Amino acid sequence: MKLLIASDIHGSAFYCRKLLEAFDREGAEKLLLLGDILYHGPRNDLPRDYAPREVIGMLNPRKSRILCVRGNCDSEVDQMVLDFPLMADYALLYLEGITLYATHGHVFNTGHLPPLGDGDILLHGHTHIPAWEDHGNYLYLNPGSVSIPKENTPRGYMILESGGFLWKNMEGEIYHRLER
Repeated sequence: MKLLIASDIHGSAFYCRKLLEAFDREGAEKLLLLGDILYHGPRNDLPRDYAPREVIGMLNPRKSRILCVRGNCDSEVDQMVLDFPLMADYALLYLEGITLYATHGHVFNTGHLPPLGDGDILLHGHTHIPAWEDHGNYLYLNPGSVSIPKENTPRGYMILESGGFLWKNMEGEIYHRLER
């Protein structure tokens, strides 16, 4: 299975459109969103083309292909307008022999670990900074942010396919690769 993983759209219609173009271009079967879908939050500037209603209109038609966890900027009101589940704090995915603990990162993160087993992967967004860190008994991976990257990192996403991970910018250019 080919999975596109992204985080932190924060209501940007411009970057949501770019993300969905990447999803189509990549030919991924599912889109895993790691939270902060519609609202920009009080600590972030408004992203380019902030238009949560447009984001809703782009994502809802793809509801059968979206997996999603709740971010710190997501709320019950957001769930009322999105047609795919948004309110779970985490998702456990077992893909191609890999156990992924997918969460946003504001509750569970490298400083406050969820119940991980040896060799599991902690996957979260929230920091807006891409990451690939080996912590001995687990890996921490972060796709960065689609719309509001931090620390001069690229806007981008991750691809999981055949047990390997690719970090790509929004144009689809690979800037990091991790084989398992």
